[in-house]
Amino acid sequence: MRRRALVLAALALLLGGCEATLKRLGDGAGPPTMTPSGDPTKDPKYRPVSLPMPPPPPPDTNANSLWHTGNHAFFPDQRAAHVGDIITVVVNIIDSAILADQTQVTRAGSELMAAPNLLGLEAIHKVLPKNGGPMVNTNSTNVNNGTTTLNRTETILVRVAGVITQELPNGNFVVVARQEVRVNSELREMEISGIVRPQDIASDNTVLHDRMAEARISYGGRGQLMDAQVPRYGQQMMDILLPF
Repeated sequence: MRRRALVLAALALLLGGCEATLKRLGDGAGPPTMTPSGDPTKDPKYRPVSLPMPPPPPPDTNANSLWHTGNHAFFPDQRAAHVGDIITVVVNIIDSAILADQTQVTRAGSELMAAPNLLGLEAIHKVLPKNGGPMVNTNSTNVNNGTTTLNRTETILVRVAGVITQELPNGNFVVVARQEVRVNSELREMEISGIVRPQDIASDNTVLHDRMAEARISYGGRGQLMDAQVPRYGQQMMDILLPF
């Protein structure tokens, strides 16, 4: 089962590497091609969000009143409130982590087995040499030393405009934001998706990333610099398949 999983992983990696290679060959010597702007819900990877919801509120009975159930202010609000409205997502990530771990394991084992008599008989000595030694003698020693040090610092500060793609039954919004910036032969891609509350949208129509539930933030790119930083897919296959 494990071997089959390794083979499938290797095939997936190989196909992914071939796809990336064909894409690079299609670009030729020019810069990477940008994705055309369009409806994010038409993306093959897009999946609608489905979450458990409370029962719907009772119908509004104050039809002739200036104040309607669900209003958060007396005057109309110009912030994003419907599917298709644009909202700006502010990503401000400052992450720092330091981890040091050291492990040392030593194990020694010794086994000695002799059978001078078997079921009360000494016939076993007629088959084995009569050297007086034990039948089985094993000795093993295992020493394992491991040291791990992690020092990571990440800082991401960016603002990306997104679109409300869903309005959930409880009033929360599903926001999808995508941005591509190409400078010379390097293409930077930013993708953000998550669920926000209308109350967390600021007056300037922005929302912080830490107010998004089920947030998915991806920041990467394509181009010559990224190709130099990523190992070749052949090397990645060897790293997965080789057990040593």
